[in-house]
Amino acid sequence: MKNTAFTARHIALGAKMAPFAGYNMPISYTGINEEHHAVRNNAGVFDVSHMGEFILKGADALDLIQRVTSNDASKLKNGMAQYSCLPNNEGGIVDDLLVYCVEEGKVYMLVVNASNIEKDWNWISSHNTKGVEMHNISEKTCLLAVQGPKATEYMQELTEMDITNLKYYTFTKGKFAGVDNVLVSATGYTGAGGVEIYFEDMDGAADKIWEAIFNVGTPKGLKPIGLAARDTLRLEKSFCLYGNDIDDTTSPLEAGLGWITKFTKDFTARPILEKQKADGLKRKLVGLEMVDKGIPRHGYTIQDGAGNEIGVITSGTQAPSLGKAIGMAYVATDHSAAGTDVFVMIRDKAVKAQVVKMPFA
Repeated sequence: MKNTAFTARHIALGAKMAPFAGYNMPISYTGINEEHHAVRNNAGVFDVSHMGEFILKGADALDLIQRVTSNDASKLKNGMAQYSCLPNNEGGIVDDLLVYCVEEGKVYMLVVNASNIEKDWNWISSHNTKGVEMHNISEKTCLLAVQGPKATEYMQELTEMDITNLKYYTFTKGKFAGVDNVLVSATGYTGAGGVEIYFEDMDGAADKIWEAIFNVGTPKGLKPIGLAARDTLRLEKSFCLYGNDIDDTTSPLEAGLGWITKFTKDFTARPILEKQKADGLKRKLVGLEMVDKGIPRHGYTIQDGAGNEIGVITSGTQAPSLGKAIGMAYVATDHSAAGTDVFVMIRDKAVKAQVVKMPFA
């Protein structure tokens, strides 16, 4: 099991640790609800250094990205980022990812899910027919996500870069907490605002940045946050989690990701997805709110009022900000309209829920 540059600090802080994507990661520190509210209302720090980062360089770098991703990366200018996915040959999803434009047309950084680093690298490499220079920098890249409505205000104290006015899905690069070549991005997986901070752990950079962040933030209520609260935060905002809500068997259209599926360019499985769109979807990813008592969990089946199986829960939780149980699920399209009553099978009991619009919060 791998450690990040911050593992010892998590343990020293009393974090509950567990294996995640091959890393020893903090799941929670003081409790999910407390950590969740800290991020939603103030600011919190996530160690997400387990994520994967690839650099693609060369005259054909953009061409390669265009062929393997669903979104249109040609729209990216220097300092812009984009959410996208890697469709497979059958129209499913190899992974979802972020594409960062470092130098327009020439240098890009791809940020992929930790559990899919090798899979994604092999997939992209298999399409690299024009000799694009590829570097897997995952092992040496640290990533801290400082999230929450106060996050950028606190982090601005540590740099002369203008991060307070960074627009959503843009980034800047410079000196942060005395460390050079730090990339600060107005992105995140919580829907609470904030930044993500990428840097290489050279000459004690990880210690410098961690200590600087908490020296500034702790007196103001900034807290370290575990992966459990990251999950409740992303679910309230209806962000898909790879392996739960999207995978190799789900199409981006079914997952409500038509907005990152651009048919104005050629990419893997485009004809399949175009046909799926033309023929109409047989199932859709929807939001559910529990009407009766019970929490929907991944893998629970869903029935209609007549007892027919119509879908399956992909993610579910008791939402700390809402005080109610919510979930995401694939259901048959004719049961996907908001206001539709459905029944989640919890321990062989049909528990009433209702389809609602997403995001939940």
